[in-house]
This record gives sequence, C-alpha cells and structure tokens, in this order.
Amino acid sequence: MQIVLMRKKKQELFGEIVVDAYREFTNQLIYLKKMYRRWKQGQEKMADPWQECMDYAITLARKAGEVIREALKNEMAVMMKSSPADLVTATDQKVEKMMLSAIREKFPSHSFIGEESVAAGEYSVLTDNPTWIIDPIDGTTNFVHRFPFVAVSIGFVVGKKMEFGVVYSCIEDKMYTGRKGKGAFCNDQRLQVSGQEDITKSILVTELGSSREPEIVKIILSNMERLLCIPIHGIRGVGTAAINMCLVASGGADAYYEMGIHCWDMAGAGVIVTEAGGVLLDITGGPFDLMSRRIIAASSRPLAERIAKEIQLIPLQRDDEE
Repeated sequence: MQIVLMRKKKQELFGEIVVDAYREFTNQLIYLKKMYRRWKQGQEKMADPWQECMDYAITLARKAGEVIREALKNEMAVMMKSSPADLVTATDQKVEKMMLSAIREKFPSHSFIGEESVAAGEYSVLTDNPTWIIDPIDGTTNFVHRFPFVAVSIGFVVGKKMEFGVVYSCIEDKMYTGRKGKGAFCNDQRLQVSGQEDITKSILVTELGSSREPEIVKIILSNMERLLCIPIHGIRGVGTAAINMCLVASGGADAYYEMGIHCWDMAGAGVIVTEAGGVLLDITGGPFDLMSRRIIAASSRPLAERIAKEIQLIPLQRDDEE
C-alpha cells in the first residue's frame, strides 16, 4: 500500500513538473513570437520608413473630413483672400491648425507647408527634409456654397520628390491614396488611368481659377476655346484641383490642366496620378515642377504633350519666390 502511494506521489510530482515545463515553454514561445513581430516591424520600418507617415496621413484626413462635414451643417463666416473668388473660412484655419499640431507632435523633425499658414505670412520653402504639404479644404468655394466636392489634400515630399499622397473627398467619402512604387487606390480599389492618347477622343478637366483680372480671364477662356475646337469631347471641372486630378487617376477624365494653383493643390494628387499610370508635365511640355503653380496631369504622354501645344502661358510668381 505504501509503495502504491509513493508511486502515485511520484507520478503526481512528475505530472506537475511536466505541466510546469510545458507552461514555461509556452510562455517562452509567446515571448519569442512577440519579439519576432517587433523585430519584423522594425525591419519593415527600416525598409519603408514612410509607411507610418502615410497611415497617419489617412487617419488625419478622416478626422479633418469629420470636422468639415459637421461644419457644413452650420452657418459659416467667409473671408476673402487674394480676390473675390479666393475664399477662406474659419473651418479651413481650424482644420489646418489641428493637422499641423498633430504632425508636429508625432514627427517633430519634419517640415510643413500649408495653404492657410502661407496666407498668414509663412513662406513656401521646399527643402530636402521630409515635408508635409497640406490643403485643409481644397474647394473652399464649393464648401461655402455646399457644392458637394470638397477634399482634404495631404502630400508628403522627401528630397523634393513626392513620396505619397492622400486626397479625401469627404462628402463623397472617397479616400484616394497613392504611394510611390506601390500603386494608387480609391477606397482600397486599385486605380488605372484611361490611357487615352488621341485628344479628339478625350474629355479634359480644368478650372476658371480665382483671378478676376480681365487679361487673365481672357487667356483662360482662349485656351479652353482652342482645345474645344480641336475638337475634343468636352471640358469639365468640379471646383477642386485635387479631385480633378483624382478623376484622371480613376479614368473618368483623360487629362487635367491648370495654371495659378499652388503646391498644396497638387502635392497630394500628383503621386496618385502617376501611380495610376498617368504622367505629370509642366504646361510648357517640360518636366513637372511642384512649385511652378502649373500642371498637366494626363493619362498618357502624347495627350499631355498635345495639350501643351495649345496652351498660352499665364505669367505667375512661383510658390517658392518671396
């Protein structure tokens, strides 16, 4: 009997040792898996240091969109900037301030160019430093009139080259994104330009702009007339450069051109167009310059070059000129 009890105790003791060993092994395995995940995340960040920034930009754009949609329910105070058609509201300023504060807290070493900051007297200086280029409300006149095309535009530039872009058409709830080398998407659906090369079969998008100087208006209308009479299928515009460019990226329009806009109008959507297979050119047909205040964004190079042949230039001060 005593021998049986001793055997039973030994078995119980052995069982406890096995259970303890298994529990320790399991804990060690969980710990090693956790450490591996951390190491892998670190490797991924080293391989792609800007993905965290892009994820944060998408989060910021959604938050900004919520503020904008809420503001549309209320009366708004409207102020004038450079012309009677160049408007700003307290919501523009509130959204930019919110985004700037969040970016500076999370990425204190990064630079920032924002439409309302420049309007308040800051300069648009583009360096090689990682730079966030933001338009808190692209389509402010639309916003004021509750015309349903309003976008939050975020461009991220490193070494003076566009790294990623986020354009949130907040009333439509369409999130456009583009990441250099990784494609362009709208609400996670891949975008592809139309690829149209024949201008006579194309539909273009542009805007009349905010200048009301008679000579400038004449040039804008004359350019439209020349293009229409080639002939082309038509010219459209929704009142925001960023969404116009995203329409090119999605294949809904074949090309977009405009003069007089700014880097914050183009930085977000520019990389979305190129990652969807499109091209960016200067209005002259030369290389695109983000600070030049002019652009052709097209579904193909032949189409962009054909548009450039028809355009009369408007003299403009660059964004990086004091």
